[in-house]
Amino acid sequence: MSTAPRDPYRPVAHLRPPRNWINDPNGLVFHDGHYHVFHQYNPSGATHANMHWGHFRSPDLLSWEQLPIALSPTPGGVDADGCFSGNAVSDGDRLVAFYSANRWDRSPQHQPVATAVSHDGGRTFGRGQLAVPAWPEDCTMYRDPYVWRDGERWRMLVGAALADGRGAALLYESPDLETWTCLGPFDARAQEPVAGTDLHTGEGWECPQYLPPRSGRPGALILSAWNHHDGARCVAALVGEEHGNAFEAGAPVFVDHGPECYAPALLRAPGDRWLLWGWSPEAREGDWAVADGWSGVLTLPREVSVAADGTLHQQPASELLALRGESAFHAEGVAHGPQPVELGGVGRAFDLTARLETTGTASLRLLTGPDEYLDFRLDADTGELVVDRDHASLDPRAHGGSYRMPCPTGQPVELRLVVDHSLAEVFLTTTGQVLTLRFYPTGDGPWRLEAHTAPGARLSHAVDAWELLPLVVKEPSAGPELPQGQPT
Repeated sequence: MSTAPRDPYRPVAHLRPPRNWINDPNGLVFHDGHYHVFHQYNPSGATHANMHWGHFRSPDLLSWEQLPIALSPTPGGVDADGCFSGNAVSDGDRLVAFYSANRWDRSPQHQPVATAVSHDGGRTFGRGQLAVPAWPEDCTMYRDPYVWRDGERWRMLVGAALADGRGAALLYESPDLETWTCLGPFDARAQEPVAGTDLHTGEGWECPQYLPPRSGRPGALILSAWNHHDGARCVAALVGEEHGNAFEAGAPVFVDHGPECYAPALLRAPGDRWLLWGWSPEAREGDWAVADGWSGVLTLPREVSVAADGTLHQQPASELLALRGESAFHAEGVAHGPQPVELGGVGRAFDLTARLETTGTASLRLLTGPDEYLDFRLDADTGELVVDRDHASLDPRAHGGSYRMPCPTGQPVELRLVVDHSLAEVFLTTTGQVLTLRFYPTGDGPWRLEAHTAPGARLSHAVDAWELLPLVVKEPSAGPELPQGQPT
């Protein structure tokens, strides 16, 4: 993907349009030999407004083609103020999109389910029509359909907030993708803390996604926690089993432990493999992103599964190993004492694996300038992996904070770190967990990695890093990308 020469923050190995705003991945589907990734898109600027569906497709997750805008609001129509989030299914030679039809004069929080059909692989869609024109009376929020085939029937979840304070995923059923019957809440629960933190399951559930049980393993209901009042949000999973038309699950767990992954979406890939993409928003002031002409990026595609013990596992899609270029360095040894150990230099986009064993507290530090660094810290006493970006940027418009995920102690820890300019995805290979965040270093010198240890700590390390190659993206000319009359 082309990168503006003076923009050091734009990722090169992650999907996003050449310019403007992007948020939720939508319509993830394998159809006619291609992976299709649609997404929320504002073709007019780098702010959340004027929602369309952008569209990429790929035969292999490595080479991508940007297709014309798939869904556009119809003036005066059911979606006059935006084609919001949803998904798509492959039905014979048809791609059928389901999405949230937004009209501000209807209700800001109620978006009925609309559908549009393509007979040419997603290059063009017919005008959107309402598939579920009304919502249950007890819904104070209603949006984001997710449709999947279950045997001879079709099923759909719609995210909701209920008047009694519960978040919910409402279940619908159809024999033909046209006539839908509401069967009630698939799951619903009051706000509940996620993994013992201050974050909770929310007043309502956006973008519900369903990973069905298979091979004796439980399933997972993935939800994005929406809060109208305090704005806090996270992505959680409820792991459990279906009983009739209800999903019975245990306590919520994090899908991503970082602050910059939201509204993830699932794609059922060939070979009975499930892939997940999320939206990584900016972690900088909006005016900065607007000045740069772009905002938001999709995460790497991740293979996602539920283990027999009910834990959620994610790792980068295996195809992405082909994006590893030349070796940046290999470093092996032991760090202890007050002086850091130099590991090697990396570029602004790299893929790294590490096997670490520590007593006490130790870290891998990515130094990006004389006074800027991003820390990946292992704390053997608390059993946590902490990613600290408080010193990652000298620009006060960049967000700080430290974020953590549980990490086993008393055994070696394996992790994979993919850094792409302003985006870091930390995969704790040992447990299958992941943490995503953004950072904006201001230095223009070379980047390098060091090993640091706290007093009395000892870190045994084996680290390998590779250059991260850019995706190959065929970009359209400005004409077909934009609806007629839309400015850039």
